[in-house]
Amino acid sequence: MLIGGGLVLLPLTALLATALSAPGSAAIWPHLAAHVLPTALAQTLILLGGVGLLTAVIGVGTAWLVTQYEFPGRRTLEWALALPLALPTYITAYIAVELTSFTGPLQTALRALTGWRSLRDYWFPDMRSLPGAIVIMALVLYPYVYLITRALFGLQSASIAEAARTLGAGPGRLFWRIGLPLARPALAAGLTLVLLETLNDIGATEYLGVRSLTLSIYTTWLNRGSLAGASQIACVMLLLVIGLMAAEARMRGQRRYALPTRQSRPVARRRLAPVAAAWAALACLLPVVLGAILPIGYLLAEIVQRDLVVQLDGALLRQLTTALILSGSAALIVVALGFGIATALRRGREPWLRPLARIAGLGYAVPGTVLALGLLIPLAGLDNLVADLARRWFGAETGLLLIGSGAALVIAYVVRFLTIGMGGVESGLARVSPRIDDAARGLGARGPEILRRLHWPLARGATAAAALLVFVDGLKELPATLLLRPLNLETLATTVYGHASRGAFEDGALAALLIILAGLYPAMILTRSGPAHGG
Repeated sequence: MLIGGGLVLLPLTALLATALSAPGSAAIWPHLAAHVLPTALAQTLILLGGVGLLTAVIGVGTAWLVTQYEFPGRRTLEWALALPLALPTYITAYIAVELTSFTGPLQTALRALTGWRSLRDYWFPDMRSLPGAIVIMALVLYPYVYLITRALFGLQSASIAEAARTLGAGPGRLFWRIGLPLARPALAAGLTLVLLETLNDIGATEYLGVRSLTLSIYTTWLNRGSLAGASQIACVMLLLVIGLMAAEARMRGQRRYALPTRQSRPVARRRLAPVAAAWAALACLLPVVLGAILPIGYLLAEIVQRDLVVQLDGALLRQLTTALILSGSAALIVVALGFGIATALRRGREPWLRPLARIAGLGYAVPGTVLALGLLIPLAGLDNLVADLARRWFGAETGLLLIGSGAALVIAYVVRFLTIGMGGVESGLARVSPRIDDAARGLGARGPEILRRLHWPLARGATAAAALLVFVDGLKELPATLLLRPLNLETLATTVYGHASRGAFEDGALAALLIILAGLYPAMILTRSGPAHGG
């Protein structure tokens, strides 16, 4: 608990100090409050509301369909629905604009079929807009909701559903009165992750023309050269995140839904009639096609047309290995810290535990660039201290152990994604009644044994989902990687960024595809072997 809170407080303290004490900080705030924050805050709130609503509809709806009903293609769609999780939002935004632009394949084919010549002859949605950003980001982020709610739907006891049907509850009432309330902790955790990810996005929102708070931080810092102003806007973002996390706690409420002590019988899927089955399959297929198949197909076409396979050399494989090691290390540390924090909250009665846990979850709200700057000064100071002590005591030169080795990147990923581990573990443990813990202790079981034999088996599915989310997000993380990586370290994300910054995103299609493929495999393994999977 103290480690998690300390890791987050370190950059946040540096951020707050910069916002309050940097030269000229007092004179910057009136300008920001009058000319920057109103538009940025309004567009950010609209973006959050739209993405949250759309991801909830897609994620919960598809999770309910694949766990409660039988229809053609269900087994394949059950794991395929998680595939968009592997795609970075900025890559999806680039591809969506390319596909839907006036010279893109969709509008070109439409004009060829209809004989239309210009936009005066027809209307076509513009992806470079706030509604376009909402749709694109929702198609990428809905698996955050789908994975966790699907795991909870799959664990619900068949006896509850059968009792409800015996009392005359139809499919709609069964969903609204039984399924959704039982999955409320998972839905709250998933939506919070979606909204925090939306709030932290910079690549997609900038490219699609949305003036979000995160973009305002970048422009204030890079274009105006005002780190103090950027830090002040980041503090406003922190207030917004505190509001989101408070809303999550309120949405979860005080209810706790516990699993029975014996293994419950899973819900038997109901076979749908042909017409209803076709609609269910289409509802589950559309997010997969729009969020994964089309973008991946575009990248494959670019790779073939441009003969980019020749880029698959030793250098690119080293970048892939580096990204896998950094992301995998961060995922393991995050899950371990998440379990420690969730267990401390469950067992402890100290009043300071819950506020400290909330502080540990704030790292997800800090933009990657601001987080990197907040970590850079203390980590560099620690590196210099260690180097001085090694030189004085042993006569050895250690260099920059943290910043020079890539360890600083792992620390940044852990701070950034710690709330994912906390949310996943908490949603799993929420289904274990505290009375079961008391009974286990009464029988002589100690903490490690309770964790191994009780908590871990019941929270394993949600914890695995959390580890997957951290791993994939680490692969896609760009701003912190650019600032904290050593000069001799390249990842796939920095390679894609380098091509995009030169106006040649298509040349980075192979690296972008490798990022996606690295996340696709664990997504498929998780959804095919998770607790919701069944016959």
